Amino acid sequence: MGLNAYLRNAWYVAAWSTEVTRGLLERTVLEQSIVLYRKENGEVAAIGNACPHRFAPLHLGKLVGDTIQCGYHGLRFDSSGACVHNPHAGGMIPPKMKVPQYTLVERHGMIWLWFGDADKADPASIPDFSCHLDPDLAFVGGVIEMKANYELITDNLLDLAHGEFVHEGLLSSPAITNSKLETIQKGTTIWSNRWMPDGEALPAHAMLWEHFTPGKNCDQWAYMRWDAPAHMLLDVGITGLNRPRTEGAWVYGTDILTPKDAHNTYYFWGITRAYKTKDPAAGELWRQVIKGAFEGQDQVIIEAQQRMLGNRSLEEANAVMFASDVAAQRARKLLASLIDKGIVPDPQNPDLREQRRASEVTSSPITPAV
Repeated sequence: MGLNAYLRNAWYVAAWSTEVTRGLLERTVLEQSIVLYRKENGEVAAIGNACPHRFAPLHLGKLVGDTIQCGYHGLRFDSSGACVHNPHAGGMIPPKMKVPQYTLVERHGMIWLWFGDADKADPASIPDFSCHLDPDLAFVGGVIEMKANYELITDNLLDLAHGEFVHEGLLSSPAITNSKLETIQKGTTIWSNRWMPDGEALPAHAMLWEHFTPGKNCDQWAYMRWDAPAHMLLDVGITGLNRPRTEGAWVYGTDILTPKDAHNTYYFWGITRAYKTKDPAAGELWRQVIKGAFEGQDQVIIEAQQRMLGNRSLEEANAVMFASDVAAQRARKLLASLIDKGIVPDPQNPDLREQRRASEVTSSPITPAV
């Protein structure tokens, strides 16, 4: 599958809800430049960013009510993409003076855009990231631009075996490489799971868990859920030996990848924690961990990997795989099939709140209810 092959019949995150205001936000998604803004009633609008007159970017203009006024010649476009005002030529508006309008849904604190067949745009196919807005939890998030194809980043996230080497001193521990990898698939959802009992704590876990005792082994887990095209949620944490999750430090890690183009990706990350939920310092500490792990470590190796590959995919480069690559390989094959057949993903996501309640009473994470 080529680097610029995209799953059109799917939802893509264009922004966090908090990023979209009464200003103009530009995002390029699947090689299409889009401008997003909030209307006066709070609803989000997303239209093509190129003014059809001379292709000046609309996001360099300004909002006039609920319309965007192009900064070049003052043409105004409403939230449907139609030109509604021309200050020139006696106000005449040519029939072709319009830009695309994008179907969108605001859900889970994110703006999701649809790029496929209009009759297949069902919000039910958006994966479950309801943890972001759960009042019992605390959330912090952001976005990173990475100079790499989104599938390379997916490979990284579904293969936690790199942690001991890429994330030395932060997310490294023999507990990862010594653990058994479990890969589960139901429908178009894939899990890549590692249960790590009685092992050395990851440095970040030791730093974040206030009850950590140096030199004492603990139980840890990392369960990654993947939905096409690249929407991932990591259930990860640490607790005492044979102790419930609620006594430890437990978080959901959001990893959502949106292709900008074949070689550039928006990485929407989030941490939703079930401990110290009223302590802003805990959220800021996680922000620093993410900055160190993603920007300081993952991004460096993945972007270097992309430079080595150039315009080739891993398949075209004949990459040699081994056992820990099974989840990533399965995701690649499933995604290629969905693209080829134009199938809409059907996420099989157990209810997060119910799953959390069930796992609170057991000393080890439950297998996803699939």
